[in-house]
Amino acid sequence: MVANADDLLPNAADCRKVIAQVEADRAMQVVRAREHEEAEKHALLDRFKRPSGIDDEERLKRAAAIINRAVANGLTETQVFRFPNELCTDRGRAINNQEPGWETTLTGLPKELYEFWDKHMRSRGYRLRVEVVDFPGGIPGDIGMTLSWG
Repeated sequence: MVANADDLLPNAADCRKVIAQVEADRAMQVVRAREHEEAEKHALLDRFKRPSGIDDEERLKRAAAIINRAVANGLTETQVFRFPNELCTDRGRAINNQEPGWETTLTGLPKELYEFWDKHMRSRGYRLRVEVVDFPGGIPGDIGMTLSWG
């Protein structure tokens, strides 16, 4: 006995409806993922804008651990922090142009880290390079802080 085609095969219009629904579901997943990423980014920015609550003694221990690990791996520098340009009052313009006084544009945690380096590490021969590390769409993006000793 041959099965009825109507029982086995969906009609073409039904197939198109299912495909349209699948595509709409995928598009909603992409939108939700973007919204989630944006919410995470805003939460991270908010956290970076506030004082870290870490005292200099703890920060010295963390710096020593980072430096010792890098030295053990034969490195003379390591990126210690990367942050969005929104944490600069000018969105990284002065850093990108290497203008004198660029450090005054830092806010939040980047400012804390710069001040810690200036107070505790500069006199010990450590250098801090702060530069724009990516250019999405041709404009300054994230900023990296690299500590060097070699």
